[in-house]
Amino acid sequence: MRGSKAWLLAALSLPANAATPVAIPSGEYDLTTETVLPHLEEPLRYATTRTRQCLRNPDAKSLFPLLQHPGFDGCDLVPGTEVSDGLRFTLRCTHPENATGSAIFEVGASYVSGVLQLKMGGKNMTVSQTLRGSRIGPCGGGSK
Repeated sequence: MRGSKAWLLAALSLPANAATPVAIPSGEYDLTTETVLPHLEEPLRYATTRTRQCLRNPDAKSLFPLLQHPGFDGCDLVPGTEVSDGLRFTLRCTHPENATGSAIFEVGASYVSGVLQLKMGGKNMTVSQTLRGSRIGPCGGGSK
């Protein structure tokens, strides 16, 4: 009991910009990211990108391109307090009125997938981003 209280206090005291790694087997991945903005008109609602990246202990926030937007400066994905499996995260922002949300990952020996759900603060605007990727092999020399 005492250890779980200490872990909870440590998790709650993390600064909003602390990197939280996701345990993904290191290697080069072929990643597809789909962004869904349901409040927009049909032709603008979906956006899909595909990249190849070398992943070595990536932090949860860096896996979702949407969270790299300047509007999410001061926000980070931190481990969920209810389940500490390293795969469930809550969006924590220095200004909580900006956005709320969560992310869940599924990781295997040769794949990673994740879903990010966001609600923009003060508005009924929701955004989701889905990440899927398969491990191609070890990281090459020119990957980031």
